[in-house]
Amino acid sequence: MGRAFEYRRAAKEKRWDKMSKVFPKLAKAITVAAKEGGSDPMMNAKLRTAIANAKAQNMPKDNVEAAIKRASGKDGIFSEITYEGKAANGVLIFIECTTDNPTRTIANLKSYFNKTPNATIVPNGSLEFMFSRKSVFEFKKPQNMDIEDLELALIDYGLEELTHIENEDGIIYIAYGDYTDFGKLNEGFEALNIELSKASLQRIANSPITLNEEQLLEAEKLIDKIEEDDDVQAVYTNIE
Repeated sequence: MGRAFEYRRAAKEKRWDKMSKVFPKLAKAITVAAKEGGSDPMMNAKLRTAIANAKAQNMPKDNVEAAIKRASGKDGIFSEITYEGKAANGVLIFIECTTDNPTRTIANLKSYFNKTPNATIVPNGSLEFMFSRKSVFEFKKPQNMDIEDLELALIDYGLEELTHIENEDGIIYIAYGDYTDFGKLNEGFEALNIELSKASLQRIANSPITLNEEQLLEAEKLIDKIEEDDDVQAVYTNIE
């Protein structure tokens, strides 16, 4: 299974460390979730997850509450739209957006691609088969639970794979499941009293590619520009 997003995550989170960028994106996710399933987190798993992700990024409680309230107002009307593109050296780019103005969003994205040599937006659906959509949950292992026992318990909720990475915060476990099992897996973590540091639907490349340093820098310039756009929620590539 490709893990292109794991490579991108560290660089992306470093860039998104600026509150002026990350908080509005988190707020949009909360507003959309509240608009779709109601403002009560206990009755809305998607909202519960969006709030948990916001808390993991130290988003103030007032910001969270404001985002929920926004769902009932005129400025709470957002559309979730995806766009797809190709860049030099076989790089594929899948973009997820949350926007109140799709015309503005696609115009901005086209400008980023048009200013990049050998890069172009492609029709939606062109890259769908190149990525698998997965439920992805990150967490630290509870001290009172064996990781093998935890894995067995989560299989009943749709777990497909459990792996881990090490960073400055220690060992972070990552659980994968089919995207259709997102709600069920989320319920599993809640039933096991495991606090998640992040939960989301990811698009994982089926056939990741390896780039040399020069090619990687070229691709990063475009990806950085896309991720800086306020309407862009997530960017996935096939870069290993």
